[in-house]
Amino acid sequence: MHFPSLSLILSGLFIAYIGHSVWTLAQLFVPPKCHVGEKCLTSYLHNKPNLQLVLFTSVKSAPTTQKDVSFVDAREDFDYNVPSEKKLTISIPPSTRQNGSLYLHLFTFPRPKQQSDTKQWDYWRLKQESMAVYTRIRLTQYHIPEASTFKLLEGSSETKPNSNGVREQKQTEQRVTHLKSRVTFNILTDDITLPSKDLPPEIARLLAVTSKMEFLPVVVYDFLNNRLRDLIHITNNHSSIDIMFLYSPISIGKLRLMLHVETALRSILSLGFTEKDVDEMKGIFADTNLYLLCITVSVAALHLLFDFLAFKNDVSFWRRKQNLVGLSSRTVVWRAFSQAVVFLYLMDEDTSLLVLVPTGIATVIEFWKAQKVVRMEVLLPSKECFYPRLRFVSKGSTAAEQETQKFDAESMKYLSYLLYPLCIGGAIYSLLYEPHKSWYSWSVHSLVNGVYAFGFLFMLPQLFVNYKLKSVAHLPWKAFMYKAFNTFIDDLFAFIITMPTAHRVACFRDDIVFLIYLYQRWLYPVDKTRIDSMNPEQSGEISTEVLKQNKKND
Repeated sequence: MHFPSLSLILSGLFIAYIGHSVWTLAQLFVPPKCHVGEKCLTSYLHNKPNLQLVLFTSVKSAPTTQKDVSFVDAREDFDYNVPSEKKLTISIPPSTRQNGSLYLHLFTFPRPKQQSDTKQWDYWRLKQESMAVYTRIRLTQYHIPEASTFKLLEGSSETKPNSNGVREQKQTEQRVTHLKSRVTFNILTDDITLPSKDLPPEIARLLAVTSKMEFLPVVVYDFLNNRLRDLIHITNNHSSIDIMFLYSPISIGKLRLMLHVETALRSILSLGFTEKDVDEMKGIFADTNLYLLCITVSVAALHLLFDFLAFKNDVSFWRRKQNLVGLSSRTVVWRAFSQAVVFLYLMDEDTSLLVLVPTGIATVIEFWKAQKVVRMEVLLPSKECFYPRLRFVSKGSTAAEQETQKFDAESMKYLSYLLYPLCIGGAIYSLLYEPHKSWYSWSVHSLVNGVYAFGFLFMLPQLFVNYKLKSVAHLPWKAFMYKAFNTFIDDLFAFIITMPTAHRVACFRDDIVFLIYLYQRWLYPVDKTRIDSMNPEQSGEISTEVLKQNKKND
């Protein structure tokens, strides 16, 4: 009896878990039903009342006197069914400019039938109004400013002006006050009835119920649309700043999803993830609709699964590999070097951990594979060379392995005529005409540009070896296929997750290489009834299959 492998069982459990997660996600968009005989809460907006909106700012989260607040804006005819936006001019108090905080206090309440002639809005009177819904939004956020870049040979800074045209010259590694240039809030506008004894816990804390068993409008700050790209660094030169104040109605399902995601992302911060990682996750939930979101969650899960299976099969193949016949040692060493360069580049760009962690694991595996195919020798100074240097020597010793290395060296000789001048020319151009944060940043960017732009050329020696040997039986095809699936998934994520443009282009570049590998597999099919002397692993498996077949025939 053939039992399923551990990998198959774990993969099945993982897919089942993802399916359950998608089902749970969809259930958020189904509000609880209020059955006959239960005490039910109806929405105050059911009768379509007219609402007013009043805004104040304060440096205090809980003002104690009227002098602590400053009036900003009022909308006496606020249409909560239509999305809207308005530019507001916010005064920046001196304490906020000195790395302090600033809060927006928002009141939503029914518009009286007879408006008062006076236009003075009293914060404390609104605070005590029983039908007024109060919401506090923090306008400031502590964040490390972006590092300025400059041309290394000239030293001229390439700082970018902010929205008010003020150039920031000083760079600090401390978290300083930034103002949100876009503030979005939502009101639950669905005409729904909720059971009083079966309220969703994330909604229950937001409800204010009247004596008529009606819940007042649910007003929330849109946490997901608070992005790092919208932050403005506050300096002593700022006395006021224009911000966009946006409103959008929200459904019960999207509101519950936003509240769940907000709780999850805040807990992720406590696990060591950075604000940039959380910001990337916000974009996935905020900028996509429900169907695309479910597809994204499923595809992301498959990406993790294929990553695990590719790593597992790659390690298993190389751990059992007994010879280097048909394998390009230069391609293996190049992949280890290029993977390390890409990892350093992604770290320098503060890329999301969603991209950085798998790249780091792949780097460790590539270096482990490299030490299996080559050994490193340190050459001391001699008459031929006056400085110490490193030399990489292939571990292959048989005639077939030497033939493979001969083909490998031949292909590399042709590629070096094109590769080295292009990489050196690109590095010189980058040094002369492009700004960088430091010499280290220039070095990493120059190397990674060579890897991204011409790195696929180093995958060609393996294709050349396959062509010369007229065989692809020596390649780890299971790991290749999992990596191919992940490459096509990366094409989708290239449009969803923020990453450097060069890394995004490289995702599409790898598609071409994998298609060539597939073409060679079709061109040089593996005869499973023939023992391949170049692949001992395959030889053992095939010989077993042939013996079983012979027993059946007898």
